[in-house]
Amino acid sequence: MIKNIIKGIQAYSGALALISKLSLWNFFFIPIIISVITASVIGFSAYVLSDNIGEFIAEIWIWDFGKETFTTISTFIGAVIVLVIGLILYKHIVLALSAPFMSPVSEKIEMYLTGIERHNYRNTTFTEQLWRGIKINMRNLVKELLFTIPILLLKFIPVVNIFSTVLLLMVQAYYAGFGNMDYTLERHLNYRESVTFVKKHKGIAIGNGIVFILFLLLPVLGVLLVLPLSVTAASIRTVNLLKKEKLLLEKRVFIS
Repeated sequence: MIKNIIKGIQAYSGALALISKLSLWNFFFIPIIISVITASVIGFSAYVLSDNIGEFIAEIWIWDFGKETFTTISTFIGAVIVLVIGLILYKHIVLALSAPFMSPVSEKIEMYLTGIERHNYRNTTFTEQLWRGIKINMRNLVKELLFTIPILLLKFIPVVNIFSTVLLLMVQAYYAGFGNMDYTLERHLNYRESVTFVKKHKGIAIGNGIVFILFLLLPVLGVLLVLPLSVTAASIRTVNLLKKEKLLLEKRVFIS
């Protein structure tokens, strides 16, 4: 598991150079716009709502003693809750809406890595790719929230809340990596097969997603670069895994 997490992270080392080598920047123009708009809306909403949620949580403490301390803690926890939920929503909205634009990027990377000009791919339209992206990310959104809410409740328990932070990062990372890997998987595996494949290689997904989440902590630059780099890194690892497990579709036409 740890070894695969490291592999998922290491794939980023050659991502920037590969994007430039294959002239892929044009494909990221619309996804970057989607990323910036989504981040701006969610960021503004988080700023407005954090205090309100903190005050709502503070109402739980009905006693006078320690009221001020609990209110301060509640405000902080409210900000954490808004930030976490905001990251979850941002991630799945961007990954879902970017699907039709990221599939060609993944395909070009796959052709480069395999030396194959054309595969007998499952022919999908823009609408089908968008629907697949929405379907996968809606499924992941529900699953992630079911795991995240109990973890957030652990924030109220001293000492335990330190470990809950690590667990929260792992959950967020897994579903981010899942979405990035699916841009490649959609050409070779159906919905259920893709879910099974990512579960089998959860370390790779977590490694890819860890960098994805950390990138979002960088002001402005993170929102601009997170998708190009994470999708490229995920495509590299996913293609290699598909090759290793002989899951790339047959009837290939090789580059002459």
